[in-house]
Amino acid sequence: MDTVTLLLIIISLLISAFIAYYQYYYKVKNITKITFFLSIIRMLVFFLLFLLLINPDISKTEIINQKPSLSVLADNSSSILFLKKDTLVKSIVDHFKKDKDFTNKFDVSYYSFGNQLQLNDSLRFDESQTNILKPLQKINNISNIGNHAIVLLTDGNQTLGNTYEYTNIKTPVYPIVIGDTTQYEDVAISQLNHNRYSFINNQFPVETFLQYTGNRSVKLRFTIENRGKIIFSKYINFSKEENSLSFLANIKATSKGLNTYKAHIQYVDNEKNTNNNSKNFSIEVLDKQSKILLVSSIYHPDIGTLKKSIESDKQRNVSIKIINNKKIQINGYQLVILYQPNNKFKYLINEINRNKIPYFLVTGSKTDWSFLNRQGLGFEKKYINQIEEYSTKMNPNYLNFHQKDIGFDNFPPLVDQFGSTTISIPHQTLLFQKINGFSTQEPLLITALDDNQKKAFLFGEGLWKWRSASYLYNGSFQSFDEFIGNLIQYISTKKIRNRLDVDIETMYNANSSIKIGAFYVDNNYQFDDRATLFCSVLNTNTKEKYIYPFVLKDNSYQLELSSLESGEYEYNVSVENQNISKKGIFKINEFKVEEQFRVANKEKLEKLADKTSGKLYFENQYKQLIDGLLTNQRFLTLQKSIDSTDKLINWQWIMFLIISLLSMEWFIRKYYGKI
Repeated sequence: MDTVTLLLIIISLLISAFIAYYQYYYKVKNITKITFFLSIIRMLVFFLLFLLLINPDISKTEIINQKPSLSVLADNSSSILFLKKDTLVKSIVDHFKKDKDFTNKFDVSYYSFGNQLQLNDSLRFDESQTNILKPLQKINNISNIGNHAIVLLTDGNQTLGNTYEYTNIKTPVYPIVIGDTTQYEDVAISQLNHNRYSFINNQFPVETFLQYTGNRSVKLRFTIENRGKIIFSKYINFSKEENSLSFLANIKATSKGLNTYKAHIQYVDNEKNTNNNSKNFSIEVLDKQSKILLVSSIYHPDIGTLKKSIESDKQRNVSIKIINNKKIQINGYQLVILYQPNNKFKYLINEINRNKIPYFLVTGSKTDWSFLNRQGLGFEKKYINQIEEYSTKMNPNYLNFHQKDIGFDNFPPLVDQFGSTTISIPHQTLLFQKINGFSTQEPLLITALDDNQKKAFLFGEGLWKWRSASYLYNGSFQSFDEFIGNLIQYISTKKIRNRLDVDIETMYNANSSIKIGAFYVDNNYQFDDRATLFCSVLNTNTKEKYIYPFVLKDNSYQLELSSLESGEYEYNVSVENQNISKKGIFKINEFKVEEQFRVANKEKLEKLADKTSGKLYFENQYKQLIDGLLTNQRFLTLQKSIDSTDKLINWQWIMFLIISLLSMEWFIRKYYGKI
């Protein structure tokens, strides 16, 4: 209490005494014994009122001891159980709890982790995934970095999340390596990359990454099986220096539907971990061939070139017809190529436009431009009867589909009649004309979408020269054929949007999360958030059926399944009260990712300890870890002084006293007849 407050209290007491004296003694003739008692009461009442106005407070300083905090993170994943180290981990945690010196020095919190961090010490070792980085980051965010440490009990093998050994957390980490750190000879399929879909009789690539751990040279056989039959085989040489390899295997899709494949690398002698020598994957094979009609008025090398390039994709079939006065049937074709049209094409063009069939029109030296200008195709050319050669330059801002530059600048020029072309329909230019080496804004190849009909126009003949040049530059026809394939794919695709789209993989590993996404639109093709979607899942082996509701999230419907057993399943996503659904199949493999490791990852844990200024310990050194933490001068108990200010009076009690004193005074005065 400061001096000013104390002085105010003394003055308040004197004023209160003066008021009481004035009221009960000043010019009062009849003074009795009760007068003194009443004056004391009145003085106390006024003093308490003044005390309320002054509201004095008192300051105090409290000294507290703050122990350093320590978080014990125990790996709760099934890999600890697989390594038969579950009892050891529990005993280490129990030893931490029972060590009195340890618990007296540190404020200890116990956590377990697998995929997520949990505040408990109940270890069941049943987590199917391990994410080491996430719990470290969470603990670092909530801790007092300057006086905090983390003890990490784990085998160091992470199956989920970003790499943890180069984390930027500031809290020192003291890993205890659980498991055998001896490196045994091992070979593994570390990764498989493949497409989700392929067309029947097409080849699809499978990119394989192999890893070898060992000091000797070995030769092992890699195979891919389908339905118990080996469809790909390759011998791989490994050594201490050449211990990793990646390659492409081209597999032919021969059976329609979901096809399951097994990739396997031969075991090395006395290999302990054989679970990582095999991986399953699946491809959904589609049986749908595109039929393309190529109609020409003349015989030309470009016709054979277009047919070869388009049919390099086995799912495309090109029929060639030389036009005459007979009517050509176009029913059943997804695309029509019009090569150098003349007046014989009039009926065909009318039928194409009437049925809104996509078409690709190629002009050249034999094209009847007077006829084309009258057809209202969306372009018109002011031409003269003079042949011009047009080189090309690619437009880098073309957006309709992705096309890389395959060396268009170096290709021989195409030939067409000279003139300027005006395009009157919405379009994008893929290739511009170059005349005598000078670039122009005149189009050479454009794509257009007019009244829901896709079109493409190439103003020049001589594609056969381009294909030959591509072979000379690249050693194969692949890049040119892919260019023609991309163009044909874009033109021929009639994208009719489904009201219900489902995003689901065809294969999952056991114990992994199965995420299914659905997008549903109304009749106006606007996202409909009012719908109720369900997914029924049928196990084709046990015939057990489950029905799950979708959850609306971020303008889509989401569903996550995590408790399905391994096997093959049929799914059906449906919309309540709507005759709309989508069916398919997926497979869950018997795969336990936590059992892919038989050796603790000491190297990564050591890097983590060094990066965070901690120290690595092995599973039999946990007592040394405790001793080291107890003697470490970085972690000391800190004394903190806390200054606080408390009110000297409680206004509720003061008011109660004032009312009580006034009531007492009133009753006394009433009793003695002084009122």
